[in-house]
Amino acid sequence: MKKRLIQNLSINAVQLIVNQLLGLGIFYVLSTGLDKNSFGQINLALAVLLAVFNILSFGIDQMVVKKIAAGANIQTILSIYLVHVLISGFIFYGLLFSGSLFFNHVNQLYTLLLLIGAGKLMIFFSTPFKQAANGMERFKMIAYMSVISNIIRCLGLIALALSHNLLLRNIIIIFIAGDVAEFLFCIYLFRHSTKIAVSIKWNSTGYKNLLFESLPQTGVVLITSALARFDWIFIGFMVSAIKLAEYSFAYKIFEISTLPLLAIAPLLIPRFTKLFQQDNFNASELKLLVRMEMIVAAFTALLINICWSPVIDAITSGKYGLINEKTIFILSLCLPFLYLNNFLWTMYFAQGRLKMILTSFIITFLVNVVGDIALIPFFKNEGAAFAFLAACIVQTIYYLKKGSIAELKSVWYPLIPCVLCALISGVVSKMFFPGSWAVLPASILLYIISLFASMQIRLSDGKEIKRLFIW
Repeated sequence: MKKRLIQNLSINAVQLIVNQLLGLGIFYVLSTGLDKNSFGQINLALAVLLAVFNILSFGIDQMVVKKIAAGANIQTILSIYLVHVLISGFIFYGLLFSGSLFFNHVNQLYTLLLLIGAGKLMIFFSTPFKQAANGMERFKMIAYMSVISNIIRCLGLIALALSHNLLLRNIIIIFIAGDVAEFLFCIYLFRHSTKIAVSIKWNSTGYKNLLFESLPQTGVVLITSALARFDWIFIGFMVSAIKLAEYSFAYKIFEISTLPLLAIAPLLIPRFTKLFQQDNFNASELKLLVRMEMIVAAFTALLINICWSPVIDAITSGKYGLINEKTIFILSLCLPFLYLNNFLWTMYFAQGRLKMILTSFIITFLVNVVGDIALIPFFKNEGAAFAFLAACIVQTIYYLKKGSIAELKSVWYPLIPCVLCALISGVVSKMFFPGSWAVLPASILLYIISLFASMQIRLSDGKEIKRLFIW
């Protein structure tokens, strides 16, 4: 069990690192090779499509992982989910294509939506295979499934950039080719690796039951999909594509900084499902997990802020560094709350508390939307970042208030000292080494010392961590 967990974590981490590096390569080529207006329009189209396809999942994707992890028939669940994505996907794209009769020839954004949407439809069709593999804890398979599209896109865009052919038309072709390749590869790899026949059969009873079970989670998906890119869409339509280009660059780096969270999050759903179904969990070990996550989150925020301006301005010729300094600082403060919220969400999801989760996301969404509407017109990108931070904090407070396990009521305690250690380390290091690269090692050393001083790192943690991995 210990060996398997470590192996799964390693595979997932490697896959995420590779994907994030490829994604960063794609993002870098586009952000530096295109003007800010074109780059902003591509990101606006991607934001709209991401929100729509997430909504079209109806929350069934996460329910599929949970049911397969709990021992449900894989072939049956997969068939039901495939029917769902095919019906909902074709209906959406049919409506989008019909709209092109009115908008396509006069609106560049709609053209981008139509063309990029064709590729994202293929990604949507590949989702059932990835979620089934996740429920089976076949993380090596997921790793292979997840990188193929980014490999094609990254290499293709680099080739376009080197040949000075980085035009919107060529970029769209590369995007569509990568997405289609991922869909076809997912089908092949799933059938080849699992030996499970892929069939598409209409099962009205099974579909209704799965949809009914996913209904509370559907509300969560509606809210999280809007929440995930509402700020992008609002900035793109209400401010300008140029400001969206700047904000999306900062947000992309912020997303990449959540790599450790992305590595462990998929492992927690099937693991927590088994732990809480069997009522077999150790509160002290779960608290240790959260403390380690807080240390990593605060450390990541420290590194981002120390390195931001000198590194980003150097690699983007001054386009996205200093202008985003305040935005990235506010976004980096969200990291500890995202880690804690993911832990609490996973725990509640494993316990089946879907209605409570839905309520939390409704509240979070309202806070974020109201914050965006109130702040973006006046503070633009910084306002969007602060609205997102406020939403994360409110969600954390709600989750903690609704906790039913007394031993885990204090699970949030490490958040404050870890954040303070990072803030103090960064400020003090910049005071003593202004404008010098020595600020980076100095801030790291000071952060480690302050963690020991505040008892967030203890000499006994080594043994506790080893026990943690014997879940």
